[in-house]
Amino acid sequence: MQDTIFALASGSLGCGVAVVRVSGPQAKRIAERFCGSHVAVRHASYKSIRDPHNQELIDTGLVLFFEGPASFTGEDCLEFQIHGSRAGVARLFAALQAEEGCRLAEPGEFIRRAFENDKLPLTSVEGIADLIDARTEAQRKQALSQAGGHLADQASDWRDQLLDAFSLLEAEIDFADEGEAPSAVMPQVYRILSQLEQALVQALADAERGERIRSGFRIALAGHPNAGKSSLMNTLVRRDVAIVSEHAGTTRDVIEVEFDLGGYSVIVADTAGLRATNDPVEAIGVERTRQQLHKADLVLWLEDVASASCRPETGDSAVVKLATKMDLVSDLPSWADLGVSVKSGFGIEALMALLGEKAAESLSGEPPLITNLRQKACIESAARHLQKAMSHQDQALELVAEDLRRVAGDLEALMGRIGVEDILGSIFSRFCMGK
Repeated sequence: MQDTIFALASGSLGCGVAVVRVSGPQAKRIAERFCGSHVAVRHASYKSIRDPHNQELIDTGLVLFFEGPASFTGEDCLEFQIHGSRAGVARLFAALQAEEGCRLAEPGEFIRRAFENDKLPLTSVEGIADLIDARTEAQRKQALSQAGGHLADQASDWRDQLLDAFSLLEAEIDFADEGEAPSAVMPQVYRILSQLEQALVQALADAERGERIRSGFRIALAGHPNAGKSSLMNTLVRRDVAIVSEHAGTTRDVIEVEFDLGGYSVIVADTAGLRATNDPVEAIGVERTRQQLHKADLVLWLEDVASASCRPETGDSAVVKLATKMDLVSDLPSWADLGVSVKSGFGIEALMALLGEKAAESLSGEPPLITNLRQKACIESAARHLQKAMSHQDQALELVAEDLRRVAGDLEALMGRIGVEDILGSIFSRFCMGK
């Protein structure tokens, strides 16, 4: 018989209220033993909670019981809502631990049981994990959409289309000799598969935006030494995170800071100044700068306002040419897109507005279907197998059917139904013990 598990499901102690969650076959018996009476299903009851081994009062609070499968985990579930003291929760934990077949939950074990009991597809599990980690409004909206089954519902529709095509193929393959099965079904099958391929390609086209919302819009501050990158970094994030010095080459490594800009997660990277150098440590910093330029969604190329020209070394990344130390001059150089002065504050507000516009331009819109690399890999594989199936137009129907089975396998893996045991541990370990 499966263990009954328990853990703290609320925030840090001490606090006003602590929620202790219990799930498993002993949940109902524990409710009756700790409360001394029957606990109504799906009804909050104010109870005295006692240690059943010696009847010592542990605390008073609300008790809720949810009978499986109509619960979060699909099992009998119990919640104790007690005062949020460390001592009170520790005493309740000790009494629960003493119950036969009852133990402390492992990280993510509650939500894993929900997944294993078909209460949630794996995509919704990932959405809940992202929702817990969400730091910005855009991340919250995207995670909530995923947790609510946005991708799961779409994958179910894709699977239904695939089954329609597959059933036509199988009917012709298996029953063509009986005279009642459909014949010459390939034109109809290819119409279905073409629509499905278009849907998969469209989902993949928006996958990069989903990953950017989740991980952050990346901005690199780049330029030659002493262009003012570290000073601007400190100004943008409103705290001293980078060393500012008049000596060239002070920044030797990449410094990254994440902050919320207009509801979007933005990661700003202060980089080493780009120049030829014989210093081996500075050379490593310069190489890391070049790597950041390739990773960045936007490069702010900083140049001293006194420079006669500006030649950014940014590769294919979008770039904004920024004239620094504008407090020393009255006119913006012709090569600059924008001018700023950290010393006087000139142009900082305009720069923040521009960065917000760039982030919104890249990330705004309806929440995308795909939000992480695992989902993207599953759908890319499904698209490849689907395209291969469609390439067998003049070959045996069995070859088409075999490729469609692989597409079905990819969609099942997307939902966590097959072939994902090697990644389940890493997904569920992201959660705390009470989740």
